[in-house]
Amino acid sequence: MAGSVVLVVVAGVARYGGGGAIFAFVSSAVAVALLASLVGRSVDRLGNRLGAGATGVLQSALGNLPELFIGFFALRAGLVPVVQSALIGSILANLLLVLGAAFVVGGRHGSLRFSTDRIRSTCALLALATSALVLPSIATYAGSPAAGHTRALSVAVAVILLVIFALSLPASIRRQQKESAVVDDIEPPWPGWLSIGLLTAASALAAFVSDWFVTALEPAMSTLHISQAFAGLVVVAIASNAIENVVGIQLAARNQGEYAMSVIVNSPLQIALVLAPILVLLSLFTATAFTLVFTPMLVVSVVLTVLVVTVVVTDGEGTWLEGAMLIGLYGMIAAVFWWG
Repeated sequence: MAGSVVLVVVAGVARYGGGGAIFAFVSSAVAVALLASLVGRSVDRLGNRLGAGATGVLQSALGNLPELFIGFFALRAGLVPVVQSALIGSILANLLLVLGAAFVVGGRHGSLRFSTDRIRSTCALLALATSALVLPSIATYAGSPAAGHTRALSVAVAVILLVIFALSLPASIRRQQKESAVVDDIEPPWPGWLSIGLLTAASALAAFVSDWFVTALEPAMSTLHISQAFAGLVVVAIASNAIENVVGIQLAARNQGEYAMSVIVNSPLQIALVLAPILVLLSLFTATAFTLVFTPMLVVSVVLTVLVVTVVVTDGEGTWLEGAMLIGLYGMIAAVFWWG
């Protein structure tokens, strides 16, 4: 908690006191990551009162809260390419970079093993969600009559995805309940008032710091000479998911393959099912229209990623070589977007 407060103060000083574009950007990015970690820990400490299953779902949802704030403030600033790239980039970072790193470190034990039935159902839901995300893009590129109504189409897709998410909650809660039973809880429980208080404070601070992060983003892009597409796909995506990514890799290093896969794969699933639809609906109340019409390269990248990951994980194990291949694919996709 103390470290998060210090970083928030530093980010505030950089935002209002002046300290250079890069310093303001880096300090706010680190502060966002630490606040996301504090949100996750606060929800986790509520587990004894909410139940392990409900806590797992709530933790996944609130873990993406800073990313939601960043997306909303970026939309208000008119940075639509950054938001679109960040959404796809978060999916790619989790499924390629983080999952690949988990396989590499888990490969020290020979291979990282997990339930084939569970991962197949998760991949099926992920394929459905990502397909829904790219349908408005395909309709636009194909010259469909729906191409002239992309905002209405995006809203319709967003609502359907949120309904699918709601329908998937009971099964997700039951799954989280079973997974939580096999993970040792080595931290003592926090008092209810402390967990709720820290959760509220961290969420409020995350909103402020996310605004500072977006404000510093444009000068940083200009100083570093990076495009909006690369900034969203790589920089924003990794910064907003940094702590959650580390947790998944740590679980893999401890050979807890089932739980590591749950943490890593559920994050992109919620981005596709919840975060992207909410941003579409929130954009109705901003001056910037946000639709699910992504650039062709973003569409191809996310479709290829889901296909490759599905092929890799359906055997119920991941080796270090498969992990290296996933990381390599992420590096190639990032290189493509370096120039925009």
